[in-house]
Amino acid sequence: MAELLRSQGYAATGIQQLAEAAGAPTGSIYHHFKGGKRAVAAAALRHTGAAYIQLLPLLLDPHEDLATGVEAAFAQAAEDLENTGWANMCPVGTVTGEIADAEPELRAVADEVIASWIDEGSQYLVHRGLSPSDARAAVYALLGALEGAFILARGQRSTEPLLAAGHAIATYVAALPVTTPASPSDLGVGREAGLDQAPT
Repeated sequence: MAELLRSQGYAATGIQQLAEAAGAPTGSIYHHFKGGKRAVAAAALRHTGAAYIQLLPLLLDPHEDLATGVEAAFAQAAEDLENTGWANMCPVGTVTGEIADAEPELRAVADEVIASWIDEGSQYLVHRGLSPSDARAAVYALLGALEGAFILARGQRSTEPLLAAGHAIATYVAALPVTTPASPSDLGVGREAGLDQAPT
């Protein structure tokens, strides 16, 4: 379901198509998800949301300088987007933009996922030396720039929006006051935030 949401959105995805993609009978889906398509989509958003936040330490831990890591992460996203033929990179962003007004239950799930990204991302950046308020603002700026750049990059079939956004956010992060952070191997952020465990 997450892959279908990522590639074509919520409205275009039907239970029959989902059953075929999963290799499961339609009745089995309704047996496990009493709410039908909406319930499956909610589970998919929560699952992928939990997985996506794990990318933050994976991408940034190798870089001692936080701003350098941010710019490198955007560059990696640009490369991945181009290599996948400009496929949408984030099912949460895709569905949120599509159903924010039409599906209040799914909008609430998207809100839940985004809030978890902000909380866990802020915790990570605090461990990297930012103040709590700067960390929270930086996560919002990073996510907003990333999701917006995905849309522009897909529309233009160009990596330029992601590279430009990465440079802008890196410049912003570099200007923030930083206390001496622990080395990434000492942070333990994944364990504290549950990021070292893949979602089941």
